[in-house]
Amino acid sequence: MPFDPPPWVPDTVFYQVFPDRFARSDRLAPPGEFEPWEGPPTRAGFKGGDLYGLAARLDDLVDLGIDGLYLNPIFTAASNHRYNTSDYRTVDPMLGGDAAFRELLDGAHARGMRVILDGVFNHAGRGFGPFQGVAENGVASPYRDWFYLDEDVRDGRRGIDPYPVGEQSGTHERTGFRAWWNIPALPKLRVEHPPLREFLFGVAEHWLRAGIDGWRLDVPAEIEDPTFWPEFRRRVRAVNAEAYLVGEVWSEAPEWLQGDRFDALMNYPLGIAILGYASGGQLDQAAIDGQRDYRESLHPIEGAALGSRLEWLTARYDPAVVEAQYNLIGSHDTPRARTVLAGDLAALRLAMLLHLTLPGAPSIYYGDEFGMEGGADPDCRRGYPVAPDDEGLALRSFVRAAIRARRAHVALRRGSVRVAAASGQALALSREASGEQALVALNSGRTPARLELSSPIGGGLATIELPGVAMGQIVDGATIELPPQGALVLA
Repeated sequence: MPFDPPPWVPDTVFYQVFPDRFARSDRLAPPGEFEPWEGPPTRAGFKGGDLYGLAARLDDLVDLGIDGLYLNPIFTAASNHRYNTSDYRTVDPMLGGDAAFRELLDGAHARGMRVILDGVFNHAGRGFGPFQGVAENGVASPYRDWFYLDEDVRDGRRGIDPYPVGEQSGTHERTGFRAWWNIPALPKLRVEHPPLREFLFGVAEHWLRAGIDGWRLDVPAEIEDPTFWPEFRRRVRAVNAEAYLVGEVWSEAPEWLQGDRFDALMNYPLGIAILGYASGGQLDQAAIDGQRDYRESLHPIEGAALGSRLEWLTARYDPAVVEAQYNLIGSHDTPRARTVLAGDLAALRLAMLLHLTLPGAPSIYYGDEFGMEGGADPDCRRGYPVAPDDEGLALRSFVRAAIRARRAHVALRRGSVRVAAASGQALALSREASGEQALVALNSGRTPARLELSSPIGGGLATIELPGVAMGQIVDGATIELPPQGALVLA
């Protein structure tokens, strides 16, 4: 099947927003007292961010260079993360409801900014109306086949228990229904059941008709029906032929990107490699250990190893897939990039520089442009900084410049990636797209480095100045000297 990602994606820089933590407006009456904005986040607490607050900051994001938004769930739910949906067709009143989302969506589109939403279709929340119907009426409920009920529940010998007492492990046996990771708050949806299936496809179509530009799909591999996602894609593309579909799959998985399901995956393998290299060997292991995938995969690597990894990842997929991948170095599910890098802003700059000069659609997790810190969930979901310090403002200036360089030079956002030289912690990448060339050289080590290119750098390449970065230099046309934690970008 031909692969047809939306043509706008490779030229887009996304910004991921966790709505409860980004901006609190003064346009909504709070239902009660919120957590202190600048205090440590808790798993259950709310800080009161809303979509009006996000809409008011769109111009700041445009100034940064952002032209795509990915929002964590915004539909009505009982939690701050909203992955336990109660109503798929309404925006949570605490976020400002449908009116706030309309204002945000219209404001984003007026600024040339695309918006994708988080679609949670593997499981719902305990407040989901059909689930409440089963809780109240048992097998007499017409919604009984929307969920995976235990045999004794289906036989009418007992009802379900959505709030079992005791440890999380093994709660399925006591609740009477299947739940995501055995968490009773997240009853699993039986997507092979035609009425539920049609309901979910209708949800996807409803928000596309409202104007969204795509979906990020939560835990898609946990939906066991192999026909669900191909049909989902067909239904989505019938409404919007350029809708972007991103699957939350953490591993290398080209089988998901054959033109029949998704346009991209959340490219954690690339982000993990970038962080391992940019660290120069200095990582916060305690923060890494708090996230399972990071604990298993994130470790220091040298320049040659990163180069091999990049060439492997680009060869693993069709070139059109590589340019459409959703690239990231942090998200709501991982420790903050700066924290992973032991708080080192120079290392974070190098990670950001790599992230923003590779093919694919890079995403900045809210606040990373200011160097926000935070360990594993929930600490990675702190409130957006109210008054960034001078270091944070300087980092934002660097990110802004790197995004502008990416936008100005097609070879920094599309095309091929080839290792031009590697030695120790230093690496040079040769880029080419649409007849344009570029070279990105970095040294994540704490001592100077020297790279010998296999062939001289061609004429017509100019140095791109990046504020806050220790800049390298070309010595004789084929030799690059890089200062500690320095870089050189030519285009």
